[in-house]
Amino acid sequence: MLQLKTLNDIFFLVATGAHPRAVLYMDATGKWQAFSGMQIYQRVCAFANALAAWGIGKGDRVAILGENRWEWAVADFASLAIGAVDVPIYPTLTADQIGDLLSDSGARVAVVSSRQQYDKVAAVRGKTAIERIVLMDDEGVADAVLMSSLLKDADSSGNDRDPAFDRAAYDIGPNDLATLIYTSGTTGEPKGVMLTHGNIASNVNYSLAGFEISSQDSCISFLPLSHITARHLDYAIYTRQATVAYCPGFEKLPAALKEIRPTVLVGVPRVYEKVRQEAERQASLSGAKKRIFGWAIKTGQKHKEEILQGNTPSSLGWKMANKLVFSKIQQGFGGRVRYYIAGGAPLGIDTAGWFAGMGIRILEGYGLTETSPVLAINTSGAYRIGSVGKPLPNVECRIVEDGELLVRGPNVFTGYWHKPGETAESFDTEHWFRTGDIGRIDDDGFLYITDRKKELLKTSGGKLIAPQPIENKLKSFLFIGQAAVVGDKHKFLSAIISPNFPVLEEWAKQQGISAPTRRELVNNAAVMAKYQEVVDEVNSTLAQFETIKRFCVVSEEWSLAGGELTPSLKLKRRIVNQQYAEEIAAFYTDEATAKG
Repeated sequence: MLQLKTLNDIFFLVATGAHPRAVLYMDATGKWQAFSGMQIYQRVCAFANALAAWGIGKGDRVAILGENRWEWAVADFASLAIGAVDVPIYPTLTADQIGDLLSDSGARVAVVSSRQQYDKVAAVRGKTAIERIVLMDDEGVADAVLMSSLLKDADSSGNDRDPAFDRAAYDIGPNDLATLIYTSGTTGEPKGVMLTHGNIASNVNYSLAGFEISSQDSCISFLPLSHITARHLDYAIYTRQATVAYCPGFEKLPAALKEIRPTVLVGVPRVYEKVRQEAERQASLSGAKKRIFGWAIKTGQKHKEEILQGNTPSSLGWKMANKLVFSKIQQGFGGRVRYYIAGGAPLGIDTAGWFAGMGIRILEGYGLTETSPVLAINTSGAYRIGSVGKPLPNVECRIVEDGELLVRGPNVFTGYWHKPGETAESFDTEHWFRTGDIGRIDDDGFLYITDRKKELLKTSGGKLIAPQPIENKLKSFLFIGQAAVVGDKHKFLSAIISPNFPVLEEWAKQQGISAPTRRELVNNAAVMAKYQEVVDEVNSTLAQFETIKRFCVVSEEWSLAGGELTPSLKLKRRIVNQQYAEEIAAFYTDEATAKG
């Protein structure tokens, strides 16, 4: 078991490792280049010395605003090494949103990736404490400090270490604040989660205990590093002396998977859902493909239990299905993945079961920003589909009377930045953290998360219903991109459906449906009938009180940019309810006389 005390311990593991490919990154031509551990050390040291020369020291905040790239990691490690507190910010946020976070955190330096991000910070700089803006891209901007200028002599000392820098980094303790992470705000305004070095380091010590990962392994860093899941993953991979490959954009991921061929893949559930939908779409392009695909899926499902137990089926049918279909999907992930992991949002059991049939066990984990983040995770040796695994050994869990999960451990945050009232409300009198999630623990110690406490729907008949499992069932169908189940305080449930438009538009074309606009398309009678088929099929798997009685298909494709999804692609239920208030009201105009 690792005995990390601070995040600087992780940095020194990278620096002292002999791995020539500790970091991979794309150059300007799209080719992959490598940095050794020592090259990373020299760059971190140079950047840390620059920050120190500007008067940035222990407790000062440094904002990092950019896509996943090696410079992000350098800025992170450099800030941590001098005891500064880094503030990661999602690059998809608007200038005003960024300004609010910079102002609230009191950051003195902002490290940005591109001219686009620089312009956002520059536009709101007047209402912040920002003294300097450091630009990762090597382009001339009058008021920015080019990162390249700070690192230009990084390699001049060869393999020599900087004793003064090392001493300062080693002096940072477990109780020192490491980072201020603003939650994505599914239910309200973002709050700054304060995590110490010890919070995250203690979590990394245990999170990969059930995984055999070495210097021969690699992982692509593509989930936003402003999210604690992605950042924790990179830290954990670094501790095993494995390779971290930075992919700066989701659109570049398919090519990166084929070129890097990672052995560890961590994605939010939506990544896996999209892979499934694309596979089903490709199979639907011809009758022959559809028949072979359908046969393979049925064959795989017959062997699902074997796969879930960690075995590879030996039947001739499964081997043939694997050769014709399953291996193609595995090749899409690079063909070498040994560990498929899901986190950041709930993974639907339908999606998990579908992948299991083709030989892919997705190891679901669970946690929150406030818990650094991992609370529980499935491993190869301890796995149960539908669960989020067993809690980590240094995490205490208990389920209270109303079903909420409470946790306690060294990974639990110290509080919300400048919000003592909300911090106090998050803990009970014995300092158990209230996760806000509804869960249960089975007799074998596996944890199941059924929904968010604040998102449970209570019908007028008194039935409590968790919407997420129903939404996940809907999203498992090719024609559905996102779905929101509504019906709190009403007689019955309804659903708002955002289509998978590429699939819907292709199907409409094949059916000869003429609809110049998306609004006309979703209101087409044949399209509505198609979605009614999907809803009916989902309803057939639900208890009567859970079934969806009414639904509408909207013309908007929900997205992070549109505001309906969080950066980890979870549904912003409050925003969706506000945005579609008229449609929801229409579901219930005749509720008094409607059949429930």
